[in-house]
Amino acid sequence: MLESPLYLRDSTAMRTDPFSEILKFADAESLVTGGFTAGGDWALHFPPPDKIKFFAIVKGSCWVILEGHPAPIHFSTGDVGLLNAKRAFIVASSPEIQPVDAMSVFKAGERNYAALGEGKEFEYMGGHVLLDPNRGQMLAQVLPQWIHIPAASPQAASFRWLLDRLIAERETALPGTQLASAQLSQLLFIQILRAHLQTSSSLPAGLLRALGDARLAPALQLIHANPARNWRLEELAKSCAMSRTTFAQYFRNVSGITPGAYLTQWRMRLAEKALREQTDHIAMVAQSLGYTSESAFSNAFKRKTGLSPKAWRSAARSTIG
Repeated sequence: MLESPLYLRDSTAMRTDPFSEILKFADAESLVTGGFTAGGDWALHFPPPDKIKFFAIVKGSCWVILEGHPAPIHFSTGDVGLLNAKRAFIVASSPEIQPVDAMSVFKAGERNYAALGEGKEFEYMGGHVLLDPNRGQMLAQVLPQWIHIPAASPQAASFRWLLDRLIAERETALPGTQLASAQLSQLLFIQILRAHLQTSSSLPAGLLRALGDARLAPALQLIHANPARNWRLEELAKSCAMSRTTFAQYFRNVSGITPGAYLTQWRMRLAEKALREQTDHIAMVAQSLGYTSESAFSNAFKRKTGLSPKAWRSAARSTIG
């Protein structure tokens, strides 16, 4: 006999973290790539990044002039920024200073760290987030183009410890420092996203807002724990302690789509991954995702992608090759 959704919700053995699943699905990997110290008057111009860019102010303060942003943004010690757009930006002690090219400065530096001007009143740490070129688009498309988390915000309390540890790893170069730095960088990226999700009331309807909504968490956990199950609206609503009507409306207001559409979209993402990376017969992929027949799965997949599963698999593998 199938367990009730309430049992599944409360069982630690069955609990699933949809946010972690999205990060793993996108193969998100965060890396600190360099930084600099500065003193006096200085300004650096960074080209538009080809990856998700993040940076933190370890010491001192500066101005960030972001291409397309209406005004310079002031950053203080502990502030963190994340840029998910191909926009050039300037980091400077004052907005009036003429910047120099950052890439030329870092080429001349040691281990991607550089020193500008006189003194070390200011320190900057930067990095980027690598995503799977195919599956990563699911995350890249829902992230805002720009996130600024001030150190004074309650969500930023954990940043200071992570930044201190990253600096210590860089300076001591103990055994395992490469792996430790990568893990700390990953935690920093997760904390940035968590801080952003905690302001979810101001986010537009969509996946990111849904992942940060505590009231929807039980339903999303059920869907991600067992996407092959044809979840009934009543089951999902009950797991969230809502009526069927209230749940359906609330889910749509937060995520922008119906619960059924969310389930279908996640199934299609999993189907794309399976078709690209596995050799299972299409009928087996269909069965693993809860479709009673290969034709039902093929119809759903074609509605979403415009291609049959067979044609999509061939196109995806020819691209990889």
